[in-house]
Amino acid sequence: MFDHKLAASCGVNCGACEHLGDKCRGCGYIKGKPFWTAQFGVDVCPMYDCSVNIHSLEHCGLCSDFPCDLFLEMRDPSLSDQEAEQALEDRKNDLIYRAKVGTQKWLEGKS
Repeated sequence: MFDHKLAASCGVNCGACEHLGDKCRGCGYIKGKPFWTAQFGVDVCPMYDCSVNIHSLEHCGLCSDFPCDLFLEMRDPSLSDQEAEQALEDRKNDLIYRAKVGTQKWLEGKS
């Protein structure tokens, strides 16, 4: 059984993140409050807040507005423009697939 709490609402697989265990336990466990939120002056990840807290959805891919401006504009500042575009496209495709097959099957494909 795969850990659904490691399937972030934004499309990231926290189970494969380099910060898991070191700086973070995974989005589902910390309720969208990863280590980097303090750097941006927010209490909770805006995408987690929108999808989970505001819309009560498991992930962004289930939203009727997906992909919205928030999803398209949020990016990891450590990535180059090309890397950020690729990461965005990968997360978008992952969330479309995850919405179609469910989180369990999506996680199984990520192992």
